[in-house]
Amino acid sequence: MLDQIFVFDIETIPDTDAVPNLTGLDNDNIDERRKSLEEYHLNVTDGRNAFPRQCFHKVVAISFLRARILRDGDYETYQIEEIRSGGNEHSDEEELIKGFFQYCGKHVPRLVSFNGRGFDLPVLKYRAMKYGISAEWLHKAGDKWNNYNQRYSKAWHCDLLEQLSDYGASARLRLNEVCAAFNLPGKTGVDGGDVMEMYDQGKIQEIRDYCETDVINTFLVYLRYALHTGITDIDGYNHARILLQSELEERSDNNVAYKEFLEAWRQSSRGDFSAL
Repeated sequence: MLDQIFVFDIETIPDTDAVPNLTGLDNDNIDERRKSLEEYHLNVTDGRNAFPRQCFHKVVAISFLRARILRDGDYETYQIEEIRSGGNEHSDEEELIKGFFQYCGKHVPRLVSFNGRGFDLPVLKYRAMKYGISAEWLHKAGDKWNNYNQRYSKAWHCDLLEQLSDYGASARLRLNEVCAAFNLPGKTGVDGGDVMEMYDQGKIQEIRDYCETDVINTFLVYLRYALHTGITDIDGYNHARILLQSELEERSDNNVAYKEFLEAWRQSSRGDFSAL
């Protein structure tokens, strides 16, 4: 039985290093390479989508919240152990990818994500294979029916996008939309579309901070989901929520992103962080 949860999110930019092999554009100009990659994807999707496919993303930040699962009878609650980003602002992609797979291999947690099955984890796997990084735990843990690669095994990887849409039976909402409906903060000043420009400006720490707030939003949505489905009860929900609020308050004096998130949470909940 898994004894920890690992809520994670990544931020990426287009992988321009792959452009010469993909499109034949052998040119060092980054803007031209990005344009070539965009044109390629528009071409292969008949003009519908310029967003790069998963293997053509370079990871620039991996952030996570790790919490220990405490069980009381039929219910779980979560003791937050750490909220942070992998590596540091000077870490290259290979170091970030290696750190992710080694860290999760050590803890073997329940993964929690928002579209992690469709985007984050495929990107991480492609990039790991690019660098020859092993992730044996991801493919060998569990049994035939209960494992990280079994789509319906939510005890191993709970992708909230899948769960909330009933695997596509209803609309697949964005995280920010779900947060708005639940009176949670959602985006606080930075959007995923800003990441490339921030990267070009050398604002790596700001990207990492933004990614961490996405992780916190995901955790808050997970708590609502866990309460709704009976994974936790109201006491367990409030225990985890209070721990998170305390963690944010403690770190907000030294972290602008956390301060803004806490204020946005206060406003979205009308001043009552416990509001449901």
